[in-house]
Amino acid sequence: MKAYERFLKYVSVWTTSDENSETVPSADRELVLAKLLVEEMKELGIEDARVDEKGYVYGSVPATLGCENAPALGLIAHMDTAPDAPGDNIHPQIIENYDGKDVVLGTSGKTIKVEEFPYLADLKGRTLITTDGTTLLGADDKAGIAEVLTVIEEILTDGTPHGKICIGFTPDEEIARGAKHFDVEGFGADYGYTLDGSAEGEIQYENFNASTAFITIHGVSVHTGTAKDVLVNSQTIGTEFHQMLPVSERPETTEGYEGFYHLVSFHGNVTETKMKYFIRDFDTEGFHARAAKMQEIADSLNEKYGAGTVEIEIVESYYNMREKIEPCMQLIEYAKKAAENADIVPDVAPIRGGTDGARLSFKGLPCPNLGTGGYAFHGVYEHITVEGMDKAVVMVKDIVGMFAK
Repeated sequence: MKAYERFLKYVSVWTTSDENSETVPSADRELVLAKLLVEEMKELGIEDARVDEKGYVYGSVPATLGCENAPALGLIAHMDTAPDAPGDNIHPQIIENYDGKDVVLGTSGKTIKVEEFPYLADLKGRTLITTDGTTLLGADDKAGIAEVLTVIEEILTDGTPHGKICIGFTPDEEIARGAKHFDVEGFGADYGYTLDGSAEGEIQYENFNASTAFITIHGVSVHTGTAKDVLVNSQTIGTEFHQMLPVSERPETTEGYEGFYHLVSFHGNVTETKMKYFIRDFDTEGFHARAAKMQEIADSLNEKYGAGTVEIEIVESYYNMREKIEPCMQLIEYAKKAAENADIVPDVAPIRGGTDGARLSFKGLPCPNLGTGGYAFHGVYEHITVEGMDKAVVMVKDIVGMFAK
């Protein structure tokens, strides 16, 4: 089975994770795909394929004769899709011999425009898979799952020499919980790669340090006719808080190694307003400085409006994996060489986000991230090419071979 064929099967399963849930996995629907994958893995001959009580899928392929002493390699992807756009009833559009021009997404009224996604011109001639404009596609990260299992099938079919290969599929990555309950010791890998990036050839071993700020603002509500010097509008204070952060340090105004504050949600009324921010920075010192800045703003507003008006809680999520990857840079060199062997120009760049690999690296499994061939994740404009997926498979197979030598 080709990678894209597996992918089209997986996207039919609704696996949107639920950030408001405290269960593991956060949504039972994720288990539907987990069980399907275990069944498929067993059909491929992976005898120890299993899903644990928390929805994590594991399995392994023993080393071939003569490669028993090679490092064990982990291949990891996540099953859930982001809650940023609808993830059920996905109807992919398959466009063969794509002409490199704007793509109309079904009858949704939406169009993927070359003006907004200029790399589309470089995809001319490929088979393009898009959404119908009403849902996301699910390439993040069902493309990664499809590629992992295609690599396994091809290796087992053609008898490629390899060390032990460990396979892991996680739930809840999109809500920053994917690696939380991952059994690194039981997984048994010495090194790993997540297949959770965008364009084929992406190689990433630097990511944001990340935290989330939860802010609650308390106001005082009285009738507007007698409001002077009494009413305190929590929403107004919320907007004041936001305006005290640098306008130039938002996701829409930053790139490369620049960090940001991202207002994720703002809900409230006169009496109470709740705000949620993502804090991101590659530099550890800058990361902590951003948290301190938000605390300073809260303190300043409490001094202005009264103690307890603004409550702030900052929860750290994950850290830059660079320090864990640098001692084993052969992982990056193998990936670069594999890209070149597949006629892809390696794109070694930081992730302006996070992956399971970041947390796994800090749990003892050095785990950079590779591209899957997809683009525009987390929304209705998401798309991927069949050829990009095929190239990602070729890259990973080559890496597996390098580890066996």
